Amino acid sequence: MSVALAGFLTGLSLIVAIGAQNAFVLRQGLARQHVGLVVAICATSDALLIAVGIGGLGSLVQTHGDVLTAITAVGAAYIIWFALRSFRSALHPDVLLPSQQPPQRRLVVAATVLGLTFLNPHVYLDTVLLVGTIGSTFGANRWWFGVGAAAASLAWFTGLGYGARLLSPLMARPATWRSLDVTVGVVMLAIAGGLLWSVVDGG
Repeated sequence: MSVALAGFLTGLSLIVAIGAQNAFVLRQGLARQHVGLVVAICATSDALLIAVGIGGLGSLVQTHGDVLTAITAVGAAYIIWFALRSFRSALHPDVLLPSQQPPQRRLVVAATVLGLTFLNPHVYLDTVLLVGTIGSTFGANRWWFGVGAAAASLAWFTGLGYGARLLSPLMARPATWRSLDVTVGVVMLAIAGGLLWSVVDGG
C-alpha cells in the first residue's frame, strides 16, 4: 500500500497543473457536455501510458531522441492551434456561452481530447519517462506504483470534470468565460513556446 500511495502522490503532482488537457476537461465540465466520455478517455489514456512506462518503454523512447523531437514539434503546433481557438472564442462575446451551445458530437469531443493527450510531449516526458523511471526503482512492486499513479489520474479528472459544475454560477457571465479563454490561450502559447525552444536548443 505504501508503494501505491507513493505512485498516487507522484501521479497527482504531475497532473495537477494548468495544461491543454486539464483546460479542456474543465471547459467540458463547466459546459456539462460529454463529461463522462472526456474523463474516461483521459484516465484510460494515462493508465495506458503509465503501464508502458512502468513496462520499460520509457527507457526505449529516451534512447530515440528523434522520435521525441518530432512529437514535440507536432505537439507544439497542435497546442498553438488550441490557443488560437481560445483567443478567437474570447474575441467573440456575441457567441453563446458553452453551457448554452448545442452539445458537440461525441466523435469530435473524443478526437479533441485524444489529440490534447497524445500530441502533448509532456505526456511522454512525465507520464512515460518520469513515472516509468521512478516506478522501476520499486522493483517487483513497480506495478503497484503504477496502480497508484493511475488512481491519481482517475481521481483528478473525475473531480475536475464533475466538480466544475460547482463554478457554474460564476461562469454564467460572458466576461468570466472570456477571461478563462484568454488565460488558457496565454498558458498554451507559453507551453508551445517552451516546447519549440527545446527543439531549437536541442538541435
